[in-house]
Amino acid sequence: MDRIKGSMKQIVPWVVPFLLLICWQVFSWMGIIPEKILPAPSDVFQAGLSLLGTGELYEHVSISLWRALAGFLIGGVIGFLFGLFNGISKYSDLLFDTSIQMLRNIPHLALIPLVILWFGIDETSKIFLVALGVMFPVYINTYHGIKSVDKKLIEMGRAYGLKGKSLFFSVIFPGALSSILVGIRFSLGVMWLTLIVAETISTDSGIGYMAMNAREFMQMDVIVLSIVIYALFGKLSDMIARYFEKKLLHWNT
Repeated sequence: MDRIKGSMKQIVPWVVPFLLLICWQVFSWMGIIPEKILPAPSDVFQAGLSLLGTGELYEHVSISLWRALAGFLIGGVIGFLFGLFNGISKYSDLLFDTSIQMLRNIPHLALIPLVILWFGIDETSKIFLVALGVMFPVYINTYHGIKSVDKKLIEMGRAYGLKGKSLFFSVIFPGALSSILVGIRFSLGVMWLTLIVAETISTDSGIGYMAMNAREFMQMDVIVLSIVIYALFGKLSDMIARYFEKKLLHWNT
């Protein structure tokens, strides 16, 4: 019974995308959705196979994944550390939080022209933008999570002789973990959104570049393929985040 429930939980999230895919294919066959507006899923799949055969798809996808992961790790670590220090230390909070909040209110995608002038269109510019976008959700949720830990729990931990590292890892960090994971999950969405924009404006490789290059030759199937790949990566990222939430917060499920 438990295995059946587990299987159902894995299948159910894919029901709506699968139904949409079927409707899309059927409407394309019936001519309700013109090919010039939106190619059929079968045509998109065929385009993917063709690009996979030439090695072009693998190259662009691997480059985009590298940019996303590098930017996520850099921005996530910086955001986590600032949230950690500002949440624990009053002096660090007074010194850094206001400045970070000022920067947070600047749309990071609006910095693209300036970033191009700074770094050009090489890898640094894309990774910088992704890291910048990821940093703030992780920071806010880490900071909020630590500040929201029940003070009575901290006092109880101190009453049992916990202090310093032992108090942090036994009481503060577990109490803030739920909020931190929410920040990571949200930042994964920001990561892909930022990468999409960055790759369609200032790049010569990646999934976004593949889509923009296909636009020049009116290859609608390749454009839709690029969008589908981004969507699949976004879904996969969310599933991974949910998995770690269940593992790390098993008492809360």
